[in-house]
Amino acid sequence: MKINTTICLMLLSVVICFTSTSCNSYKNIPYFQNVNRSSTLNENIDNYSPLTIQKQDILGITVSSLNPDAWKDDNNKINGYLVDMDGNIQLPLAGTLKAEGLTTNDLRQQIESKLTKYLKQVSVNVRIINFKISVIGDVARPNIYQIQNERVSITEALGLAGDLNITGIRNNVLLIRELDGKRQYINIDLTSASLFKSPYYYLKNNDVIYVQPDKTKSNSGDRSYRNISLILSALSVITIVLTSVLKN
Repeated sequence: MKINTTICLMLLSVVICFTSTSCNSYKNIPYFQNVNRSSTLNENIDNYSPLTIQKQDILGITVSSLNPDAWKDDNNKINGYLVDMDGNIQLPLAGTLKAEGLTTNDLRQQIESKLTKYLKQVSVNVRIINFKISVIGDVARPNIYQIQNERVSITEALGLAGDLNITGIRNNVLLIRELDGKRQYINIDLTSASLFKSPYYYLKNNDVIYVQPDKTKSNSGDRSYRNISLILSALSVITIVLTSVLKN
């Protein structure tokens, strides 16, 4: 029995289309594609810089000493210290201190230096208590996330958000950063291992990460919409082929 050549070509084209679509979709999914995995690679971490304090940051400052009664500040236990629009904070005994632009360690040393006049063997701890990042767009759990320490990477932030959905565009993630009175828009490519050396790999307070969905998201909210359509098309062609074979 001879099968119609045109029908065979139709069937072949659908199969090729389905296969190529799947392949093209998959190649954009894996992260860090250019990492050499044939051997263990060691590299120095030289792109991390400590956070610097900005206006409107809220600082948690704890002070201990051999004469703790000399330090009284119940307000800090509740609200922390707000860095005002001049970049300053107001502390008991120490007075007005410039905080903007300093690291928490720099400010800690400055406070200890001021308080040694009043407290014995003073020890100070400083942390940014309103450190948060926002992850929005095509991720499993978009949200605002409070960060407990001062070091968090973009991959850790996406992990908190449950990772990208399958429809999230991985090579064009948008990082929005406000720093020193300016707003920056930075494109991040998660498919490239060069991300680990990027100056934007480590996040700062109030950073926003936006993951854009690909075009299939608008069709059905899932890549399965397109795949199901292709499968149904293939089944239709197969039905036509079988019908033609049976008739012959």
